[in-house]
Amino acid sequence: MKIRLFTDSDLPLLADLTVETFRPFYEDYVRSLLGEEIFQHQHGNWKQDYRDQLPTLHEPDAGRFIAVSEINGRIGGFVAWQLCDKPKHGEIVLLAVSAIHRGNRWGHELCNFAINEMKDMRIEVVEIGTGDDDFHAAARALYEDLGFTKIPVAAYLKKI
Repeated sequence: MKIRLFTDSDLPLLADLTVETFRPFYEDYVRSLLGEEIFQHQHGNWKQDYRDQLPTLHEPDAGRFIAVSEINGRIGGFVAWQLCDKPKHGEIVLLAVSAIHRGNRWGHELCNFAINEMKDMRIEVVEIGTGDDDFHAAARALYEDLGFTKIPVAAYLKKI
């Protein structure tokens, strides 16, 4: 596996990979959790939301970066990170690894790449977020293995 910085030609593949990665979360879990009306309000355009977000995640002059992992010239995952307004604070914003490469430490390597890049930029604290549901169990295990501390957070929605 090779990790390299994003190029604009990567964008269509990253968009497809993101949708493929998060489809089970939105379609199988969130939709039934929230019910159709709130789901449509909050996440009804989740695929397009990712397609719109991805181009904004790599703007080095603004402190936003993407790195991709590939093997034999084929992209199998990516990580996006940003420098935050808080002094010496960074955030891993998005991590996606194709299904065939999950469990092979690709997520671990991508996160470490981003963390080392931030360390080189004098970042001292890195933040990453994920869900507390079954879908995100592997992500939580990865982040805890990387030494992150879980902070319990609760969020609530109500249709009025």
